[in-house]
Amino acid sequence: MVGWQVARPGPAATGPLRQVELPVHEPGYGQVRLRVKACGVCRTDLHLAEGDLAPRRPFTIPGHEVVGTLDEAGPGVDIEARWPGLGPDGRLGIAWLAGTDGTCAYCRRGAENLCPASTYTGWDADGGYAQYAVVSADYAYRLPAGYDDGELAPLLCAGIVGYRALRRAELPPGGRLGIYGFGASAHLAAQVARAEGATVHVMTRSADAQRLALSLGASSATGAYDAPPEPLDAAVLFAPVGELVPVALQALDRGGTLSIAGIHLSDVPPLNYQRHLFQERSVRSTTANTRADGAEFLEIAARHLLEVTVTPYPLAAADRALADLAADRVTGAAVLFPDL
Repeated sequence: MVGWQVARPGPAATGPLRQVELPVHEPGYGQVRLRVKACGVCRTDLHLAEGDLAPRRPFTIPGHEVVGTLDEAGPGVDIEARWPGLGPDGRLGIAWLAGTDGTCAYCRRGAENLCPASTYTGWDADGGYAQYAVVSADYAYRLPAGYDDGELAPLLCAGIVGYRALRRAELPPGGRLGIYGFGASAHLAAQVARAEGATVHVMTRSADAQRLALSLGASSATGAYDAPPEPLDAAVLFAPVGELVPVALQALDRGGTLSIAGIHLSDVPPLNYQRHLFQERSVRSTTANTRADGAEFLEIAARHLLEVTVTPYPLAAADRALADLAADRVTGAAVLFPDL
């Protein structure tokens, strides 16, 4: 199979990925192999390729927003029992969380995203920048109808993790939400918030992203460092820019919560207690997601048919897609297509 590996972590423009030919992976016990139909290009892939995230293993194939058709099941997997009516070519999805121990205190209390033994697609295990991908059947998702392959791909991380970040922000019913940065994850979270009755204000430096936000129903879309037109009940920071933390906190109303969505964030400048945190303002991080988060979000996506903005690339142009993401040349979500 053809795939892309992280060869030399460094700036995306320097070509940290290399295209290779590899044997097709065989599924082990409890695993399934998918023929990849689409794979989203996530900012976490960029952090791995550029070295912001230390590699867990050499020459990893990135990609954790994988949509594929069932190609082969390993020993111990009963397809019909697990996914009734899926069929031999049914679509399944692979997301960021690839495994947990299931026995630690975090797993037992329903916080498997905090499991110290957790593993991740495209970081600990090869991901979807390839023609085939293997995943534990316990961590594969059945996908909703009503979307094409490219539209489904961003739902599997941008959508799921953005959904968790939105829930971590504790937005009250009918509340005022601020979104900082407006890429793949943010444009999906904004639609969920709007569907639930929120007023959404977007702060982002990209003029194209501002236009997209307004087209999706945001009440305002301004520059990343601009103040929203009204105090916010909650905010989600999607941009990996620590300098925006005090900006977002200052925009919160009393009792508001800022949720930080990314796995990597540049340094946060000093906070002023009176200006940024007093009156019970809170700041919270978001770490990956649980499988329950994934199931809840995909059920919402099935009900509301979210508008997914996709910029397509052939698999052969994975390095260019990553460079475009780094340079903010992607509107919505970049998606790789092996058959394009």
